[in-house]
Amino acid sequence: MAKMKTYSLSEMENKYIGKKGTKERDEYEYELRMDLLGQMIRTTRKERKLTQEKLGKMIGVNKSQISKLENNANSARIETIIRVFKALKAEINFNVTVENNRLEIA
Repeated sequence: MAKMKTYSLSEMENKYIGKKGTKERDEYEYELRMDLLGQMIRTTRKERKLTQEKLGKMIGVNKSQISKLENNANSARIETIIRVFKALKAEINFNVTVENNRLEIA
């Protein structure tokens, strides 16, 4: 029986999505980070035993906006995301790199 070739996740991403630095790969990585961000918000909200409605009231938005954020953080404003994490008493760290200049926001 022939040995089956195995591939790493990175190899599969390079082959099917594009190599790092390509437009397609950058878009994929951004979408993945936004999905994870939404999942983090949902998980943390539930750990704090908050409903979407209660969290929304804490930061001044509707329940539907919390639901949208948890399911698709792409459409959220950064200010809203920061307010959500502050209400959840979560530590927030952002790293921004523009033309090799790194800015950390904690």
